[in-house]
Amino acid sequence: MKRSLALFFAIGGVILLACVSYFISAGAPWRALLSGALAILFIGTGFAVKARQRKRN
Repeated sequence: MKRSLALFFAIGGVILLACVSYFISAGAPWRALLSGALAILFIGTGFAVKARQRKRN
């Protein structure tokens, strides 16, 4: 995986997890659950992209 793509997934995952913590502290449980699900999907997509690129080489 290229470093720029890995950096994108790393920063995106951290931002989404920070959103989860903010929504928990703000008392918005539905937004926290939605952000958590989105974070898991985003991080999982990063692992899938890494696996596909590793399989090509």
